[in-house]
Amino acid sequence: MRTFIVRAAALALLALLLTPISRAQTPAQTPAQTPAKPWPIRAVIVTTFEIGADTADTPGEFQFWVEREHLSETLPFPGGPLDAHDPSGTHPLRTNPDHTILGMVSGTTLVNATASMMALGLDPRFDLTHAYILINGIAGVDPAVASIGSAAWANFVVNDVAREIDPREAPSDWPYGIFPSGALRPAPDAVPQTAWARSNLYTLNPSLTAWAYAQTKDLPLGDDPVVAAYRAGFTNHPAARRPPFVLIGATFSSDYYWHGRIMTQYARDWVHLYTAGRGTFTTSQMEDAGFLNAIERLNNLHRVDANRVLVLRSASNFTEQRPNHTAAETITEPYIGSRLALESAYRCGSTVLHKLLADWPSTFARIPAN
Repeated sequence: MRTFIVRAAALALLALLLTPISRAQTPAQTPAQTPAKPWPIRAVIVTTFEIGADTADTPGEFQFWVEREHLSETLPFPGGPLDAHDPSGTHPLRTNPDHTILGMVSGTTLVNATASMMALGLDPRFDLTHAYILINGIAGVDPAVASIGSAAWANFVVNDVAREIDPREAPSDWPYGIFPSGALRPAPDAVPQTAWARSNLYTLNPSLTAWAYAQTKDLPLGDDPVVAAYRAGFTNHPAARRPPFVLIGATFSSDYYWHGRIMTQYARDWVHLYTAGRGTFTTSQMEDAGFLNAIERLNNLHRVDANRVLVLRSASNFTEQRPNHTAAETITEPYIGSRLALESAYRCGSTVLHKLLADWPSTFARIPAN
């Protein structure tokens, strides 16, 4: 008898799960949120954080895109990150009225970036197979390469899967205590061929990246006198004292929020190592390797086209301290260049976005190249 009851209950539960759910049974949904067929998205704007609301307050990475690209419609995003403005829910997606541009806030750090990108790529509401994906946010910048307010198109995204010992326990001739898994010491001559090494390098489409740079390299990015005075303190790095400019450079991902001259040299060495000398460490952030890992998998599932991905990072702060200051002192400094960096990110990113969408039949069929 007990077996019969259990089987009957199981069959009833299965029937319930297989019963179609009508719109009347699904709360808080509208036809716009559940389209009859997937929306053919042309561009996806990916940002990592927003400070408060998406409009009309202190801007984070998302706000300029929402306000200036008229991303006026919100869509629930159950697979997205918790909403800082509403901790009981997740941050919604946004789209323009004709549903061609989609905007996402992923949440910061590698784990949020990976999970949010996978959730978006697998969302049945959207057809992303021909969408251009623009990952757009602020970052630290190597003062040997560029200045606060500058915007860098990434040619490589490098991750930091590694082994580490406290540098106080490292041999005296080691520059730091971090080294590749499978290696015996920091900065070996060759990258060990391990599974970990595979996840430490993602290469962006070089032709599309060069094209995006060509569209933006002469853009005036503006400046700020307070930021300019701060930059002047980097007497050891001429590039750090330049007004903001556009460049191409590798970006380095880490869940460590690291800072200082020694760690900056580590990032330079790490990028040089994993790109076989082809990349120059330029910006630091905590998400892009996660985005690119998810995109690689979504590409294999034919959900996105990895060749249509761009990464643009603008500099809100430096990765090392000014002369006569310590790393411990400056790691907690406010981002003096946040507003300037956000403006640079939008100005460069929107210039490329508008060019991609201006002749959609052409860019739908063929990826631009320089």
